[in-house]
Order: sequence, then C-alpha cells, then structure tokens
Amino acid sequence: MAALQGPIIMISHNRKEEKERKRAENDYLINLKGELEIRMPLQKIDSLLKEQIDELRNIKKKKMDELAILKSLNKSKV
Repeated sequence: MAALQGPIIMISHNRKEEKERKRAENDYLINLKGELEIRMPLQKIDSLLKEQIDELRNIKKKKMDELAILKSLNKSKV
C-alpha cells in the first residue's frame, strides 16, 4: 500500500510546490508593478519641485540685481 501511496504523495507535493512557486512569482510581479506605479508620480513631483526651485532662484537673482541697482542709485544721490 505504501509503495502505491508514495509516488502519489510525491506528485501531490510537487504540484503544491509548483502552485506556491507560481503564486510567489505573481505576488512579486504585482508588488513590482505597484512600486513602479508609486515611483512615477514621485518622479513627477520631484520634477515639479526642481522647476519651482529653479524659478525661485531666478526670481531671487532678479531681486538681488534690482536691489544692487537701487543701492547704487542711492549712493549716487548722496
């Protein structure tokens, strides 16, 4: 009896392991897809923040230039 049950049990275990392997692979792919879907909006936010920082730097430079002009005009009046 054991001689007949042994191969059947082994086949059953192999099928179970194969199903678990496929399930683990599917879980990995789902997690990877989720990570990529999260990463794309974060990259967009980073890009927008960089643009805003660059714009603020340009505004600051213009204001500093205007301040320098005003100071030089103020000195020439004195």
